[in-house]
Amino acid sequence: MRILYVDIDTLRADHLSRAGYHRRTTPHIDALAADGVLFTQVYASDVPCLPSRTALATGTFGTRNGVINHMGAAADLRHEGRTRPFMSTAMRTSWACRLFFAGWHTASLSSFPMRHSASWWTHGYLESMNLMRGFGDERADQVLPGALDWLDRRGKSDQWFLHVHLWDPHTPYNAPESFGNPFVDDPVPDWHTEQIRARNWELPGPHSAQEPWGFGGGWQGSVPREPKQLASMLDVKRIFDGYDVGIRYADHAVGILVDRLDQLGVLDETAILVSSDHGEAFGELGVYTDHHGADEATTHIPSVLRWPGIRPRVDSGLHYHLDVAATILELAGASVPEEIWDGRSFAAALHAGHDSGREHLVLTQGAWSCQRGVRFGDHLYLKTWHDGYHGWPEDMLFDLRIDPHETSDLVSTCPQVVEQGRTILGDWTSEQLTRSAIPVDPMESVLAEGGPGHCRGELPAYLERLRATGRADWADELRRRHPHEADPDYWVDFRQSMEALGKDLMPFLAKAGNRTA
Repeated sequence: MRILYVDIDTLRADHLSRAGYHRRTTPHIDALAADGVLFTQVYASDVPCLPSRTALATGTFGTRNGVINHMGAAADLRHEGRTRPFMSTAMRTSWACRLFFAGWHTASLSSFPMRHSASWWTHGYLESMNLMRGFGDERADQVLPGALDWLDRRGKSDQWFLHVHLWDPHTPYNAPESFGNPFVDDPVPDWHTEQIRARNWELPGPHSAQEPWGFGGGWQGSVPREPKQLASMLDVKRIFDGYDVGIRYADHAVGILVDRLDQLGVLDETAILVSSDHGEAFGELGVYTDHHGADEATTHIPSVLRWPGIRPRVDSGLHYHLDVAATILELAGASVPEEIWDGRSFAAALHAGHDSGREHLVLTQGAWSCQRGVRFGDHLYLKTWHDGYHGWPEDMLFDLRIDPHETSDLVSTCPQVVEQGRTILGDWTSEQLTRSAIPVDPMESVLAEGGPGHCRGELPAYLERLRATGRADWADELRRRHPHEADPDYWVDFRQSMEALGKDLMPFLAKAGNRTA
């Protein structure tokens, strides 16, 4: 028995063609889904990249492990203090370590631990390989040589677990020009109309329609697949095409990996999991080409599992990605550390061929905004403590059955459903803090440090940009909401440290960007 885990960064669940997307983005993943289990309601408990994979590695929610941000105190695991044993709890209970203890040869091919200074991702991996010189912008053709070499050397041996990380749907969308555009004649999804674009054009925030590259800048290299602004529906088509080509390019790599397993004669005895760390917004809540909320576009991820002996089907149960990890452990004969983990295995239901799942999920974002989502029934309730300069209200509610792209806020018309969401969130938070060694919500530390990491120090200059681009009302509103953050003096020390960091990294990142363009 063998396990291949293909981790495709920033892959939305609804952009798989097998999930009903109107473009043929994922023919190779579709084939795996036809021969395996397609999970239609898997959500990342914590987003984006660092919180999601930290939760996956540790089996715990960010509220307990402490990682919900990309910078500051909430970007590192919490210390165990005096009770830390010789082998830390995070190490011995990690996903990979549980497989290692069960006799599996564990290996990971990813630049993620280096990109995010997340050494804990390597816990339990006998081999942790960063064979690329990018920081997450490497293309599939740069990742595949190392993966194929590993398979050629070890693929025929028994009981291995290999994690292969592909970044192609993550910005910048830099699939090689020689790959072409398979979707040149395909329209954008029906939901994203000119009316949506025009409405979003007036909204503020990083990665908004007027600033799809962040707060107004651009990528250092040449990225022909992404526009500088979304000034027309032609620009909207360009970003959908760029993202979907990235998905198709990653899917092509999946096909190459599957073919190599077949050539080695081990495909029928290899389980394959294809999933992601988070999704990507394309106009939802006014955000484009990034992942800023705890909302449907960002937290809903694809999950396809082809496991020998488990009958193909569609599973519509409500699951965290941690639940999928726990299920893999049980299927692989490894023990789930239930006293530590928040993930719950549903292996028994898979073997029986029926759905299982949770009644509700709570989802956390702390890197681009400070927000939690409650996914229950047909609804998503969003509670916002810091709007990430998008101007979001404190409470939002959406009916995902009829409005999966979050275009109509139902807070004013469904007060009872809103209250239900608040109650679930309050009870969940109390439970998590009771179970935590440090009973302090890391969301509080993010707010105390000045807000989500990617927004720190950006507001003074961004207010000027808003006024210069006809959005003075939003500039006034954001200054009212964030008076301290609007003061340039508030960020002096922070900006100096970031400028020092930039002097070290930007020349390297520019070269890396040029290599992959």
